[in-house]
Amino acid sequence: MKNKINGEMVFNGRIFRVLIICLIVSSCSSKKQTPSLSNSDVCNVITAMTTVMVHDITNPPLAARFYAYTCLAGYEVIVENDKNIRSMKGVLNEYPEIEKPAIKGNISYQLAALVAMMETAKKMQPSGPLMDKYETHFIDSCRTIGFDEDIIERSRNYGQAISRQILAYAKKDHYNQISNLARYTPVKGEGHWYPTPPGFLEAVEPRFNTVRPFTLDSAACFKPTPPVAFSTKKNSPFYQLVDAIYKEGKNRVPEHIAIASFWDCNPFAIQADGHLMFAFKKISPGAHWLGISGIACIKANKSFDETLRIHTAVAIGLMDAFICCWDEKYRSNRIRPETAIRKLIDPTWEPLLQTPPFPEYLSGHSVASAASSTILAHYFGDNFSYTDSVEVSYGIPARSFNSFKEASDQAAISRFYGGIHFMDANIRGLEQGTKVGELVLKKMKD
Repeated sequence: MKNKINGEMVFNGRIFRVLIICLIVSSCSSKKQTPSLSNSDVCNVITAMTTVMVHDITNPPLAARFYAYTCLAGYEVIVENDKNIRSMKGVLNEYPEIEKPAIKGNISYQLAALVAMMETAKKMQPSGPLMDKYETHFIDSCRTIGFDEDIIERSRNYGQAISRQILAYAKKDHYNQISNLARYTPVKGEGHWYPTPPGFLEAVEPRFNTVRPFTLDSAACFKPTPPVAFSTKKNSPFYQLVDAIYKEGKNRVPEHIAIASFWDCNPFAIQADGHLMFAFKKISPGAHWLGISGIACIKANKSFDETLRIHTAVAIGLMDAFICCWDEKYRSNRIRPETAIRKLIDPTWEPLLQTPPFPEYLSGHSVASAASSTILAHYFGDNFSYTDSVEVSYGIPARSFNSFKEASDQAAISRFYGGIHFMDANIRGLEQGTKVGELVLKKMKD
């Protein structure tokens, strides 16, 4: 039996408010959901940063600094919106309390995190306007996938507020004071580093050990064993190091050449043609390892938050790795193989790779690679296989690895194959880098 009572339908004594139910259903179905961003969006921001750094010919230590503060900006947005991730307050040296922006209304914390990264990057990089163009393109893409304009605006304000706090922290790390220090002059005498051809470029970041580290007690925290002492005697340990790299250069095999080229990562590479010199655009070691981090995160299907956390850990490790390494470089100030071989064996000898403009010991790529591989192995395991295609766009074919350690070991030996580092610099570099990576993980307690 059914009838109408005040416009409502009654079935067997039950009243169904049809109109009200329909309105509720209609309201729920029409409520706009804020789109989600993915791990690839984090990786794309890192790639955009790398492109700008290649354009600016950013040196390896400075690139690590840029990456670290940029990732920290995004990370702190995640911290305020994910209770499972802890702040860096009490973890990193002199790290401040990051205040949560007083933004009224809903935001997309993912969008805010990426904005914080981009805002930080474009303020710290010389070619900031290039990053500004990327941010504009990114925001347009967010509109395309359905982000509400108000959400975008509030999220941008949120990210910008976090970025300002991270930039204030960065400003106090003493890097901007380096320009006030006395200009570096190469040390004269046998066995010391001196600028090499073809550019005879000045020493890169000789005062980088004065920059505040993130997790280290000091730049000399993991001071390595001193390098093998310089000697011109043919039966000396040093001469044996020189002879080994000379023989490698005289009998190069295709696989060694491929490995050296793959891990070159030298943003200072130039080629002389008569009176003209041409620069080749290449990424830094840090850019390469952050690219590997992105490949691993995507393969393992890590969440947006986890991807940003992993990139932040690796970037912090890279920064401290370069501080440690550069501290030793300008303390031991050892001669490069190119100079030593020309002096002791063959005055016409040339390395496969171009010699970078700073002292030889330790190998920076070895330290950075070991720190990165140690951190990545923690998150992905010791036997995580992947294909490294980071530099395909730069004309370098991809290579596959069965583990991050395999990759870091190969990065280290590549310096020997390339003729730019003696073997002890690579071995000790891996040791120092591993210690840096372990310390970062201990401090972050991940």
